[in-house]
Amino acid sequence: MSSRKPGLGRGLEALIPMASQTTNDAVRETSPDAPKDMFQLIEPDGSVLDRLPVTLEEMRALYADMVEARVFDHKSMAMQRQGRLATYAPFEGQEAAQIGAAAALRPQDWLAATYRDAALNWRAGYPWRLLILGRTGDERGGEVPESVRILPPSITVGGHMIHAVGLAWAEKLKGSDSVALTSFGDGATSEGDFHEAMNFAAVYETPTVFFCQNNGFAISYPVHEQTRSETIAVKAEAYGMPAARVDGNDVAAVLAVVREAVDRARRGEGPSLIEAVTYRLGPHTTSDDPGRYRDEDEGEDWRSKDPLTRIRKLLEKARGWTSEWQEELEKAASAKIEEAVEWAENLAQPEPEDLFDRMFSTPTPSLQEQKKIASDG
Repeated sequence: MSSRKPGLGRGLEALIPMASQTTNDAVRETSPDAPKDMFQLIEPDGSVLDRLPVTLEEMRALYADMVEARVFDHKSMAMQRQGRLATYAPFEGQEAAQIGAAAALRPQDWLAATYRDAALNWRAGYPWRLLILGRTGDERGGEVPESVRILPPSITVGGHMIHAVGLAWAEKLKGSDSVALTSFGDGATSEGDFHEAMNFAAVYETPTVFFCQNNGFAISYPVHEQTRSETIAVKAEAYGMPAARVDGNDVAAVLAVVREAVDRARRGEGPSLIEAVTYRLGPHTTSDDPGRYRDEDEGEDWRSKDPLTRIRKLLEKARGWTSEWQEELEKAASAKIEEAVEWAENLAQPEPEDLFDRMFSTPTPSLQEQKKIASDG
């Protein structure tokens, strides 16, 4: 978790007692605006419904991470419009789901996520500079540091879920307590890969956490038009695994639910499915026009549930937020991201011969011969 300077004294602790939140029986009615089967801890107006799984400083750190993620998202959108990035998939509105899920993982855990999960990947250890480099079309952006157990962002819808199950199974066979979390959208649950991954994980009881960010749309198709299941979470019943449905705009609730699923997997109790109900405020990608299939009023309603605004209101009540601190956060985040952009845009271009050296760790005789011919030619 990012470290942030305290400096504001008591706050959240005085507002409500802090404790670990158990969510085994947390599928219950919360606020009037929340679906009856959705777990929630913090309402859109910043009111707290139950004891939180974090301290004041941990909540401030989660909020700071969400701010940094949003700065990255806005910067990336601007860069794509300037022709400096390839097609970009924005995640504005989904920061709480991604940061909350990543915060529940340990460095030894695996993560297999999607092209929209920049915040999740970054919070788990994937550097901004590599995420930016990959979006410029440079495949070296997928060269993850050895100490980081994250697969490169998956462009193929659903395929990475099977990879996560394989990683989790390998860790189980090795006797480690590492788990694998795989993140995907509601549209991916209509893919055959979802069925294969869920079934395989259940049969072999792999330590896998399936994390679905249900943002309402599979490109232009609303979720209710691509499945007859009442929810995404209910799909877990067919595979014999537990599931939870959580308010994906509530970072504390997401953290609590994912942490419980991760702990369960770490104890050897098998996989779980989590449906985080959220909303994609922007387009599917920068080549999409959501105005052709989405009601403007719907977007405005979800903006009132903005995950950052929710936590800011909570911190304000707890005397854990000031406009000066907000400015500091945004300025620091902007500087970090600008530095990452500068690195990515000034990286030396690869030489043609690098193609042969980067194909295998030990080049085959035929590759060595081809490289010699190319060099001599």
